[in-house]
Amino acid sequence: MLRSRLLRRERTDGLLKPFARLGLHPIAWSVLSLPLAFAGMLLLGRGELIQGLLMFLAAGAMDVIDGAVARATSTVTLLGAYIDGVLDRYVEILLIMGLMLFLGDRIDLRLSLLFSLLIFGSLMTSFVRAYADHRGLVRDQEALSRMGGVLERAERLMLLYACIISGMYSIDLLVLILTITALLANLTVIQRVFLILNYARGNSGGS
Repeated sequence: MLRSRLLRRERTDGLLKPFARLGLHPIAWSVLSLPLAFAGMLLLGRGELIQGLLMFLAAGAMDVIDGAVARATSTVTLLGAYIDGVLDRYVEILLIMGLMLFLGDRIDLRLSLLFSLLIFGSLMTSFVRAYADHRGLVRDQEALSRMGGVLERAERLMLLYACIISGMYSIDLLVLILTITALLANLTVIQRVFLILNYARGNSGGS
C-alpha cells in the first residue's frame, strides 16, 4: 500500500532507468540486497545504528532498482520475481536479527516472545496469500494483490526502521514500536485470511 503510493512505477522507472546501462542483470541487483542487509545486521549488533540503517536502506533500494532494470531491459521473468520475494524475506529477518543483537543482554523472556511473534507475523503475512494462490483459492491475481491488510511489507519496514532510530534515544520506545509492529503484523495475517475466505466463498458458485 505505502510502496505503491510513494514509489509509483512510472516515476521510479524513469529515475532508475540509468542503472540498466551498468549491464547488471536484474537478479544480480536483487542478490546485492543480501550482503548489504547482512552488513546492516552486523552494524546494528555493534551498536552502529545509523550505519546499520543506511545499509538496510541501501538493501531496500536494490529491491526497487531490480524491478526498474528488469522493465527497462525487457527481462521481467517469474524466476526473477520469485528470487526477489525470497530475498525480501531474508532482508527483513536480518533486520529483525540486527535489532535482537543490538538489544543483546536486555532480551528477556518477554522480548523473546515479542521477537518470535514479530517473525511469525512477518513470514505469515506473505505465506497466507501465497498459499491461497498455490491452493487455487484465489485465481484472480489482481484480486489477490488487493488483499493487502493494515501492515504490508513497506509499512512493516518503516516501523522497523523507526525501531532503529528510536534505539538511539530510548530502548523503551524501541520496544513499544516493536510491540506495535508485531501486533499489527499478526493482525494483517488474520485480516488476509478472512479476505481470502470471503473471496473463496463468494466465488464458490454456491457449492
